[in-house]
Amino acid sequence: MRPVSSSSKTGGNKLIRSSARTVLKLRDAASAPLYWWYAQHVEKQVKANARMPKHLGLILDGNRRYARAGGLQRELGYEFGIDKAHEVMQWCLELGIPAVTIWVLSTDNVKRDPEEVAHLMHLFEREARNLAVDKRIHANRVRVRAIGQHQAFPGQVTAALEDLQQKTRHYDGMLLNIAVGYGGREEIVDAVKAHLEREDAAGRTAAEVAAELHPDHLSAQMYTAGVPDPDFIIRTSGEIRLSGFMLWQSVYSEFYFCDVYWPGFRRVDFLRALRDFQDRKQRFGK
Repeated sequence: MRPVSSSSKTGGNKLIRSSARTVLKLRDAASAPLYWWYAQHVEKQVKANARMPKHLGLILDGNRRYARAGGLQRELGYEFGIDKAHEVMQWCLELGIPAVTIWVLSTDNVKRDPEEVAHLMHLFEREARNLAVDKRIHANRVRVRAIGQHQAFPGQVTAALEDLQQKTRHYDGMLLNIAVGYGGREEIVDAVKAHLEREDAAGRTAAEVAAELHPDHLSAQMYTAGVPDPDFIIRTSGEIRLSGFMLWQSVYSEFYFCDVYWPGFRRVDFLRALRDFQDRKQRFGK
């Protein structure tokens, strides 16, 4: 038996993805009219209020469980998750949300099965290169940044992420942070290290640094320095926890936990979350 070439595998995967998408569309067709009407109703409410998050955090959870629940290959869960990320970013652009941070891979996820991690790395490289030439990114002047710890990533992945950042670095539209290889504790440790190194280079003693240490010193060293802290964070999949997402920045964030897996996150789910946010009043600890 001849081995299957990589091109054959790619073609086969595309065919499987296309077939699976067709099945899912047919499954949802029956409820489409009612869904459309309700989505239009909620969208009018959201746009009438006009208050949008200044910085939206998204925890994209449930890709594998979505695939498992649908009897699909695990890899298809990730593919559908990528499709959904593109779709949600379009929604954010349409609604004028100025900054979005999406969490696609945690430092804990990097410790998963090596074959699964290798597949994810391939997807990150592919999508970074796709975004670098995406007409919507350039037409809307979206500035893309990859935040997290990437030292252990394959060279071609870090190169693709860096190329994406360089090609959009001067844009002044929506800021899109892609949190990949990201952990909130690791971010805080990195910020402390950066602050100490800066102070040491200035010739200051540890006692002097400790005496004057202020939260603003660490905020200035976070991966998201210079960007307003997220005022709204959405997590899909039904899990009610942050799992380390933006621990420092989320101290005054409003949270919304949606009981649907990320690939199944619909526009109406997004609009309902925004409507919920608009009904809240941030108190900033008061």
